Amino acid sequence: MPKMKTNSGAKKRFTLTGSGKIKRKHAFKRHILTKKTNKQKRNLTQDGLVHPADVNNVKLLLRLK
Repeated sequence: MPKMKTNSGAKKRFTLTGSGKIKRKHAFKRHILTKKTNKQKRNLTQDGLVHPADVNNVKLLLRLK
């Protein structure tokens, strides 16, 4: 049986931390930035973690399970 392929979209969007958590970027930081406040744009720059409810689905896409 052939190897399972990692989902190409997922491997571009998620990274694994040293402790095994999954890091992600925030949405809404690409365009239409003029109406957003500086605080909002600054907070969107920070990386976030994938919500615990979504971790299993992301791990399946990354073939970590």
